[in-house]
Amino acid sequence: MLRAQLIVNADDFGFTRDVNEGIVEAHQRGIVTAATLMANGAAFDHAVALWRRNPSLDVGCHLVLVGGGSLSKASQDLPAGVPDLLEALAWGRLDVYAELAAQVRKILDAGVPASHLDTHKHTHLAPPVLGAVARISAEFGIPWVRRPFDVPGMASHFLPPWRVRAAARGLGLLQGRFSRVLREHGCRTTDHFAGFVATGRFHTAELAAFIRALPSGSTEFMCHPGFCTGELRGARTRLKESRVRELEALTAPEVRRALEERGAGLANFRDLRGSAD
Repeated sequence: MLRAQLIVNADDFGFTRDVNEGIVEAHQRGIVTAATLMANGAAFDHAVALWRRNPSLDVGCHLVLVGGGSLSKASQDLPAGVPDLLEALAWGRLDVYAELAAQVRKILDAGVPASHLDTHKHTHLAPPVLGAVARISAEFGIPWVRRPFDVPGMASHFLPPWRVRAAARGLGLLQGRFSRVLREHGCRTTDHFAGFVATGRFHTAELAAFIRALPSGSTEFMCHPGFCTGELRGARTRLKESRVRELEALTAPEVRRALEERGAGLANFRDLRGSAD
């Protein structure tokens, strides 16, 4: 039987300085092994500086098409929300590949050897975005791409509202085509993913229970730790105080014990050997 391996990836590196500091804290004292960096984040330079002092943190690209400024078109903003993005895609008003490629180049030009790709708000579930992400994976030699479909049974650990459970079930209908596109471009994924239904709603007990039930093979667990100071409170995001709760869970001794009880190892994308999807 395959050993259970857990990659704990913190999204939104570069969003604000207090989020950056929380991610690094969760890496230094907790179980976070990787993070994905927002090239258009207000605290991008701060995140890169922190990473240089903490090179054991495996960094990838958190590709953004919703919120913030565009890197491919000067002085323009990206769509404000997912509905706006879908409208822009439908009318051909956004060159997705050009925007995402510009973000990847900024991260690589900063000296960060990106190992994996995911998208803010999981926008690569949209076919035009997925095609661009898969193309970027192949062209830039960044093989790992997030497959954001929760492993079965997640809801039993994190008890999300019915709307979130329904959304997760609906996303499951996209898995077939999603996997086929990644396979055609030679992209790699972990065996499992977890975190969609857990976002903003887990404490130490829920995380420890999930880890004790971790499936065999490799699992990416998405999280959003951070400190919540005036900078984050003033930012446009629903995830504020919840980032502190996640940070507390990710650094809790009980969670380390749960890993030991499960016999699971922590991993990152640089070191992981996984299957092509």
